[in-house]
Amino acid sequence: MYIDSHCHINFPELASRLPEIMQAMRDNGVTHALCVSVDLPDFPQVLALAEQYPHIYASVGVHPDYADTEEPTAEQLVQLSQHPKIIAIGETGLDYFRLKGDLEWQRERFRQHIRASRISGKPLIIHTRAAAEDTIRIMQEEGAGTNNGGVAGVMHCFTESLEVALAAIEMGFYISFSGILTFKSAKDLQAVAKALPIERILIETDSPYLAPIPHRGKMNEPAFVKHVGEFLADLKGLPVTQVQEVTSRNFFELFKLTA
Repeated sequence: MYIDSHCHINFPELASRLPEIMQAMRDNGVTHALCVSVDLPDFPQVLALAEQYPHIYASVGVHPDYADTEEPTAEQLVQLSQHPKIIAIGETGLDYFRLKGDLEWQRERFRQHIRASRISGKPLIIHTRAAAEDTIRIMQEEGAGTNNGGVAGVMHCFTESLEVALAAIEMGFYISFSGILTFKSAKDLQAVAKALPIERILIETDSPYLAPIPHRGKMNEPAFVKHVGEFLADLKGLPVTQVQEVTSRNFFELFKLTA
C-alpha cells in the first residue's frame, strides 16, 4: 500500500472530482492521504473532507505564501487541532522564492506554528523554499523537533541539500519527496534521496501540483503517489514492497496513528 502524506484535495480542481479521485486511490493501492491546510478561511473544507472519509486525515495551518490572510496564533491553532482527525500543524515554514521584501511576518507566523506544535504535541508540516538557513535556525530557536523537547515533523516536498535534510533528521524530522523526485532535471535531489535512510522518508503528491512522470504537466492527484514510490524504490535499489511498507509505517509512526 501507499500513503499520500501531503495533498490538497480540497482545492476546487480536485474537490469537484472527489468520487473519481477516491476510486483512483483504491485502484492504485493508495490507502490513506493527508489533506493539508493552507489558510484558516478554507480550513473548514479541509476538516469536512477528513470527517467525510475515514481514510483521509487533515492538518491546520497557514502557508507562508499567503500574505493577505488571517494570522493564526499558537492558541488558535492548538484549539483547532483538538479534533481527532487533525493530525498535524501546518503547512508552515518560510518561502523567500515567491515573496520578497520584509518577510518578518513569515518568520513570526512560522514561530506561532512551532509553538502550537509543542503545546498540542502534534507534528509540524514544514515548507521551505530558498530559505533553508532561516528555516533551520528558527526551528532550533523555537525548539522544534524531538531533541528539543518538542515533537517530530516532516520537511514536505523537499528540494534542499543533503546537509539541510540531515540537519532536519537530527531534530527528529522526516523528509518527504514529491513528484519532483521523478523529474529528469532533479539529479541533485535524487542524490539526496539516495543518501537518506528509507526509515526517515515519506512520499507525497502535493496535488494538484507537481505530477510525477509519467503524468508530468497534468493535474496531480493522490493516486499518482505510487509513481513517486516506484521511482524511489528503483533509485535506492529496494523492492517496491519495502518502500511501500516502510514509508507507510513512517507515516503512521510520525502522526501517531494505528495502521
